Amino acid sequence: MTMVGRESESAAVLGVTSGVLILTGEPGAGKSTLLGLAADRHQGRVLRMTGSESEANLTFAGLHQLLRPVLGETARLPGRQRAALLGAMGLGDDFGGGGSGSAVSDDAHPGEAEPDGAYPGRGGPPDRLLLGVALLTLLSDLARQSPVLVVADDLQWIDAGSLELLAFAARRIGDEPLAVLAGARDRAGEGARGGATAPFSGFPLLTLDPLDATAAGLLLDRQPYPPTGSRRLRILDQAAGNPLALIELARANGACGADSADSADGELLPPTDRLMRVFAADLEALPEATRQALLLVAADDRAVAGRVEALAPAEAAGLLRITGGGRDGWRARFRHPLIRSAIYHSAPLAARRQAHRDLATLLGAEPDRRAWHLAAAAEGPDEEIAAALEESAARARVRGGYTAATTAQERAAELSPGRRDRARRLVAAAGAAVSTGQPHWVRRLAAQAAALTDDPELSAEASLRVGQVLTLSTEHDTAMSLLLRAAEDPKLRRVALSSASVAGFYSGDEEYRLAVRARAHDDPWTLTVTDPTAHRSQRVAAIPALVERADGDPARLISLGAMAWLLDETALAVRIFDDALHRWRLGGSVPIGLGCSAGWSYLDHGRWAQARTAAVNTNSAGAGLPHLDAAARSLEAAALALTGRTDEARTAGSAALSLVDPHRSRAVAVRARWALGMAAVADGDHVGAYERFRLLFTADGDPVHYACSYPGVAELAAAAVRTGHGAEAAAIVERTADRLAEDPSPRMRILIHRARALLEPSQAEPHFAAALAEPAGGQWPFERAQILLDHAEWLRRRHRITEARHQLNTALETFRRLGAPSWIDRTQAELRAAGVDSAPAGPDALTSLSPQQQHIIRLAAQGLSNREIGERLFLSPRTVGSHLYRSFPKLGVTARSQLRDLIEASGQS
Repeated sequence: MTMVGRESESAAVLGVTSGVLILTGEPGAGKSTLLGLAADRHQGRVLRMTGSESEANLTFAGLHQLLRPVLGETARLPGRQRAALLGAMGLGDDFGGGGSGSAVSDDAHPGEAEPDGAYPGRGGPPDRLLLGVALLTLLSDLARQSPVLVVADDLQWIDAGSLELLAFAARRIGDEPLAVLAGARDRAGEGARGGATAPFSGFPLLTLDPLDATAAGLLLDRQPYPPTGSRRLRILDQAAGNPLALIELARANGACGADSADSADGELLPPTDRLMRVFAADLEALPEATRQALLLVAADDRAVAGRVEALAPAEAAGLLRITGGGRDGWRARFRHPLIRSAIYHSAPLAARRQAHRDLATLLGAEPDRRAWHLAAAAEGPDEEIAAALEESAARARVRGGYTAATTAQERAAELSPGRRDRARRLVAAAGAAVSTGQPHWVRRLAAQAAALTDDPELSAEASLRVGQVLTLSTEHDTAMSLLLRAAEDPKLRRVALSSASVAGFYSGDEEYRLAVRARAHDDPWTLTVTDPTAHRSQRVAAIPALVERADGDPARLISLGAMAWLLDETALAVRIFDDALHRWRLGGSVPIGLGCSAGWSYLDHGRWAQARTAAVNTNSAGAGLPHLDAAARSLEAAALALTGRTDEARTAGSAALSLVDPHRSRAVAVRARWALGMAAVADGDHVGAYERFRLLFTADGDPVHYACSYPGVAELAAAAVRTGHGAEAAAIVERTADRLAEDPSPRMRILIHRARALLEPSQAEPHFAAALAEPAGGQWPFERAQILLDHAEWLRRRHRITEARHQLNTALETFRRLGAPSWIDRTQAELRAAGVDSAPAGPDALTSLSPQQQHIIRLAAQGLSNREIGERLFLSPRTVGSHLYRSFPKLGVTARSQLRDLIEASGQS
């Protein structure tokens, strides 16, 4: 039986057997009922997670609720995953595991920031990726036993940590019988929690619109006491198609009796207000003991123990259901959140405060819940309660609950008797909020702190925190101003300038770059970010000692990886990033936006599948950080272009440019245009390629971005010679060579030689020879293969066929290994022109696979199990197995033992 007026929605929900569907609509639209219908009809295991206002600030409370029925199943998880998962739920002591993490100072240096999307690094909380993999693995294992349905209701009240983990797992559901159905209010999560349901953005949505007049009338007719006459018209009008309002108003009508149907109050109130009145009216018929018990469970839905009998009349009336029992106790599940709100707010303020005091008295063994109840009961400032909340915030932060930590610190500030303590806690809240990636939240907290104190240290730290979060936004000007102001405090100077250098890098503004550089003194990180071409060899020589001093600190290593990448020490950057990422995932959360920093190194080094994975996994989660989203899209566009998926590359590149102002976010704009240029090259559109690459430089030939423009100089020259713009490109090439003459990187020497060879055919040979003789050239395999191809074309035109064939075969081998179809085709065409049989077997079969499938095949060839591969790539073992099953026929193999030989033959080992 389907719901009245929800026939198509019911069919859609019942049809979800794998994947994700989010139900949205106003309160009372029928989301919970549809979710209940799906749960009742499901033929396998159903796991539930329901949001609760009382637990919205308790980190991983929702995760605990979801997994409580299957805690025993965690025994099959790998030890590190099980320990992290149980530790996140606070079960480590009882279950033999605990969360992992290492303490890293907020002001760690030089790991405060990277020029590709990461704000100042912090360690300590459990790695969200590890927790996400653990949850995904557990759900996937359960799905192997029987189909699994995860029902998550009231997303807006589920704690942020649990939401993020569920969203992580949901995004990686393959073709297993695992489905996630969730319900969220329209515009949910806005306000203080800073966009709580943002992790679920991007999933398929099913919006429950108001019922039409026919369906609304039919629903009224199905109620025990269908209203008639003018009461019916008023109910239809006031309910405005809201199913819950129709049902509850009809119930109120029945309670009034038919005789008084037309004498009811005719005042037309907004539906939500009217519903609140109806729910409050329901309470009056209940015994006093029941109303008192209801107030307690409305304040905390876990406060059921000892009150089951008192709550029985409310349960009989359909206001709630009592669930649970056993190890984790009883829980009250209200029929709808509005019922709970009505019960709570119908009580006088004094009664509500007393309820919270009573609950706090019972929760001596649970300091976090106790602190929140004490705060709710507080009648004014109270330092003891504020301190308890501050301690709760610290515990939440250690467990990675930055939203809970921020909320607790903010409430602690409200309860602080002294202005300075209030300001200090607001600044601390702003610091925690930086990790949520919510600029508006950080700004509001900092502004409140600034209004309370003139303390220069607190003001400087407030400026620092706002500047840090704005670094990831498009407000680079504001970020720079705030960070330079914070740098005036000697204690914050280094971290503030480090963050400012990143803001300046993103912006590309010359004035800002010079302003930060002038204050950097001898700091190698800031000096490199503000000008990676000056004293380059000196900076490169310093990296090994800096890595040694980092002593394994992943935050510092991440910064050093970015530093190496900026200095064109790509192989070194990749090694440092690999080490840093491994360490982060073992003991801490990976900072937001880090994927781009590592991803560009992987791309330059020919690890394209990893680069695209990094781009896909870099997401601001709807936090209002368009710059970070644009950075991820530009990296994705580059990887797509090189692998021949040019339509997708153009979509991603154009999206990146639409998210930022190219004149104010030069780093992202230059990279996006490079990616679009490479897509044009792949399609043979030389005019389009020249137009894109020319935008990397100003009309005068200067770089649009002081670091990101230069790597495009050879592509500009290649497109120019095919479109008649050789003279213009030659001027830019020479201008670039002059600017880098003091200490160019090996990469830039190679690219300039390639550009000169293409632009000056009569003098090309020494330039080709110099480019190919560069000892460090192997760090950039794609660029080296391009030079081989260009040289071979030049040789063939001079009838030096034998030499050309050797160069072409070497280039073809690299292009096949990388999976660059457009360049494979061009190389094969040159081979045919050189007299080589033009019908070889075709590209390496590996290149026909997706980047992710290629990565899985390489790991399987190394002997890793499906579970081990899944843990590395954040996939479920079942999804890994599915990819292998589909890949084997394409590769012509039937067993894993054949993969090693296949990889070695392809040159990808």
